[in-house]
Amino acid sequence: MRSAPTILHLDMDAFYASAEQAAKPSLRGKAVVVGGLGPRGVVATASYEARRFGVHSAMPMGQARRLAPNAAYLVPRFGLYREISEQVMGLLRELSPLVEPLSLDEAFVDLEAGGVADDEASARAVGERLRADIKAVTGLTGSVGLAASKMLAKIASEEAKPDGLRLIAPGTERALLGPMSVRTLPGVGPATGDHLRRAGITTVEEIAEAGEDELVRLLGKAHGGSLYAMALAHDERPVVAERDTKSVSVEDTYDVDIHDRVRVRGEVARLADRCVQRLRAAGHSGRTIVLKVRRFDFSTLTRSETLRGPTDDPGVVREAAARLLESVDTTGGVRLLGVGVTGLADYTQEDLFAQAQAQAAAEAGVSDEGAEPESGGEVDGAGGAGGASPGEPQDVGAEESAAPAERRWAAGHDVRHAEYGHGWVQGSGLGRVTVRFETPGSEPGRVRTFRTDDPLLVPAEPLPLVEPSCAVESSVVGEALPAGAGEVTGLGERG
Repeated sequence: MRSAPTILHLDMDAFYASAEQAAKPSLRGKAVVVGGLGPRGVVATASYEARRFGVHSAMPMGQARRLAPNAAYLVPRFGLYREISEQVMGLLRELSPLVEPLSLDEAFVDLEAGGVADDEASARAVGERLRADIKAVTGLTGSVGLAASKMLAKIASEEAKPDGLRLIAPGTERALLGPMSVRTLPGVGPATGDHLRRAGITTVEEIAEAGEDELVRLLGKAHGGSLYAMALAHDERPVVAERDTKSVSVEDTYDVDIHDRVRVRGEVARLADRCVQRLRAAGHSGRTIVLKVRRFDFSTLTRSETLRGPTDDPGVVREAAARLLESVDTTGGVRLLGVGVTGLADYTQEDLFAQAQAQAAAEAGVSDEGAEPESGGEVDGAGGAGGASPGEPQDVGAEESAAPAERRWAAGHDVRHAEYGHGWVQGSGLGRVTVRFETPGSEPGRVRTFRTDDPLLVPAEPLPLVEPSCAVESSVVGEALPAGAGEVTGLGERG
């Protein structure tokens, strides 16, 4: 353990929901729920206003709607969230070369390795400057925890939420942890918590009092030993700058089970193309193609095929996924499909035969079986590293190939009207789409309704949450902040 609180944990506050509130003035201070909106969807993030009604992440969307019927329900915009995440991670990397991202909105930083902090006072000053810079650059708030270990820094950031900073001074850890629930410690989930409760252990102090031998007897040598060490506030895990990506995958869950085999093939081809897009964006290629199929009875099958060498060719991945599909019986219906690539590498072994086939097909005018079909529904999940993007719109932003009346508009996504300008979709159905016209820097805008095939209404890219000129004026990490620096007016309280 260190003698100074120089490990920092940053956790952005209700990240997806806060980004949507910052982008949409009419939603600031309101209950906002982001996730898959279909009957099988789940909550990815809920704003603090929505959490007061009991809504939380991973909750079925139907339950969330019953708890908070008047909340705004939006489909995630992962492109926007990734852009904001890159801005935040850039600020963290200015502090230290040792930054360990855990997700888009969460990371550890070793301040000592960056030479920016070596005691309690300097660590606190860095944490406060970081919070101000994040607010100035992104318009959002984050909570910061500072401690001598990763475990304690994460606990501190949770204690600081929302929009705060908590520092755990070395020497005070045992007193702080003692009265906390055993569920506070990493690795203690519902099952382990119940097991400990049945043994009469409900607090961290009671774990320490039980002793290592009793913990090993209850939970096994590895789990029991590590849990006892954490109860004593012992955590020597270092901040690891890079985590090797082991796989890249995407998956979609469908509102209605798919029975048409041709439709299933088309969905698999579309997922393969999306998977390759992510693979290329990460600068990787892969050797093993994996197909995941969850059938109508919730049975889940996976099939894999290992190629001669790594590839990032969409044609090769589509063909491999199609071959894998032939070995799966989908007669009863399919509720989820996924395509992934493992065995990642940072180089590509060209498949000349597959490329020649694709070129010949293109020259002959043969239609690509991977052409994007009509969407099969929302994705029900929050998504993770390399996982599916929940609620990702299936055809917004794509060139229309179906009849105009079949255009779909995802709730919360950006649009532009030739007459009224930039706005976002409040909802759609029965051939109509409702749009609220406002921008991050405007007052709450007016609502108008159009036909879904209105030629003047088109999908649009998200606007920056903060004007670039404002971001440039943010404080530079490591320099003193003038009074009031980092504040962005009009964003409201994030809770």
